[in-house]
Amino acid sequence: MGITERKTRQKQALRERILDAARRIVVREGFAALSMRKIADAIEYSPATLYLYFASRDEIARALCTEGYAQLLATFEPLAQIADPAERLKAMAHAYVGFGVAHPQTYRLIFMEDPTYMGAALGAASEAEQCAGSEPDKGADKGADKAADKHPESHTQAVAALINPAASDDSSDAAMRLMVSALDELKAAGRLRTSAEGAVFSQVLWATLHGIVALNLTCPVFPTAPLGTIIDAALDAWFGEREPPAASRDAPVVVATAANDIPADGPAAPATPSATAPRARRPAAKRKAAGA
Repeated sequence: MGITERKTRQKQALRERILDAARRIVVREGFAALSMRKIADAIEYSPATLYLYFASRDEIARALCTEGYAQLLATFEPLAQIADPAERLKAMAHAYVGFGVAHPQTYRLIFMEDPTYMGAALGAASEAEQCAGSEPDKGADKGADKAADKHPESHTQAVAALINPAASDDSSDAAMRLMVSALDELKAAGRLRTSAEGAVFSQVLWATLHGIVALNLTCPVFPTAPLGTIIDAALDAWFGEREPPAASRDAPVVVATAANDIPADGPAAPATPSATAPRARRPAAKRKAAGA
């Protein structure tokens, strides 16, 4: 091993030590407790040494976000092989929430701190995919070929895009592509209760899942129901294949008539007595009393 190569490996090893110490501090104490001095104390180096590897605390945070987001994507990868799009989405939803609950500090750092951290994680994921796409793995290509024999064409393309993004024109991250693909399949089959495009609805789904995780992490009284039940209920509301309630199926159709029509500009004003309308006759006994 040459001197240059040895120095490169030593630098990489120290960089990993810095990130490992930072990761342990975040997991144990939260992101607010992270500081360059605390990291330096943990690895027994001076704070000045850390600045040779990372320009700031934020740069370390972005590196941790990139690692955490890669772990989240790794949980989605095997789910890409699920044939039924509804089951695929359901599995991804449970995996997403499960990741957030199992790694609360990592999730907070990625999605609930500085927005630039999330941007860095997505950018790194995209770059990693492009690098992987430039040298596709032969074993991965075989897995994609097997999927082509079993699943719909659009799903096969999504699997190929996850493993080899060069097979897809979509430059977004793999997780979003998988959601969009599954939602497009459901919409094409008439199983999606919305007219929104898959790309739009995938953002709605992601926002819902993020809300479930965020409330679980920040609100002690939420949820009162099991997380799995909440996830399933949310997904069923969108593409659950259920018939309307019996009451709504059997209810008679009401035909509008002059009595129940509502004008376009709003309900009619209450009726007032007409000036030309005949006055009601008083009882005979009262008329006699009045004459007396």
